[in-house]
Amino acid sequence: MGRSRGEKIFGVFNAVFILALSAIAIYPFLYVVSASLSSPLAVSSGKVWFWPVDLELGAYKQVVNYPGIWMAYGNTIFYAVVGTLVSVVFTVFAAYALSKKRLRGAGILTMLIAFTMWFQPGMIPTYLNFRDLHLLDTRTALIFGFCVTPFYLFIMRTYFASIPESLEESAKLDGATDFQVLWNIYLPLSIPCIITIILYYLVDRWNSYFWAMTLLKDEKKIPLQVILNKLIVQANWAGETGNTDIIEYNVQTLVYSTIVVAILPMLCAYPALQKYFIKGLTVGAIKG
Repeated sequence: MGRSRGEKIFGVFNAVFILALSAIAIYPFLYVVSASLSSPLAVSSGKVWFWPVDLELGAYKQVVNYPGIWMAYGNTIFYAVVGTLVSVVFTVFAAYALSKKRLRGAGILTMLIAFTMWFQPGMIPTYLNFRDLHLLDTRTALIFGFCVTPFYLFIMRTYFASIPESLEESAKLDGATDFQVLWNIYLPLSIPCIITIILYYLVDRWNSYFWAMTLLKDEKKIPLQVILNKLIVQANWAGETGNTDIIEYNVQTLVYSTIVVAILPMLCAYPALQKYFIKGLTVGAIKG
């Protein structure tokens, strides 16, 4: 059947709107890549808009030779991988327990967890808590200190609650324990949602820098994002003080090239996990 005139107009409008929205989302990334490949003088004079100007790779050479950059990169990978693994394990176990009606006090526990989504203790009490637990300047603070995000926990719990209870009852009749039910039934059926949660946590862990900057003092433990933040501060300081020396403007191209290097793993992860991400997010949001 042919489309009506109204449907054709809506299709054109929808296509234009999506293209405009895509352009708005893609342009910042395009600008960062172009600026990282341009000369510092071209970037500082505002000549870079879409494509690189006076193409050169000097900024990437600076990234490779920047002091501590590879150790920080390794720390970021460690915090992202180990932290995501720990977060997913805790989230799965908590979500499985909260999805069971037989859990006594499940409603109260759910309310208390949801309470933390709207009311947080603040920066100073959180820092004092880490200090009193003797977790300052430790990797443990970053891995376990921010282990579970309530929003992701509720997505996982909703997904578990959508699985028919008859599957669990059949397994229990065969003598299966709760852990066996979780491992052999719930986890295989929840792969799309689990991958969605993994991607959420991975991005959060990869991009986080504030608490790493606040809690860690040892240069050998800081992640890449802390170094990137220092570079951005240096670039802003150079601009505010009016320092037009070319050495200072090298900081700008160094920041852009560091950003490109930092987001490459995420750019590789998203296309590979996109289909699971969409499916897990939609299915996990069916029931409230």
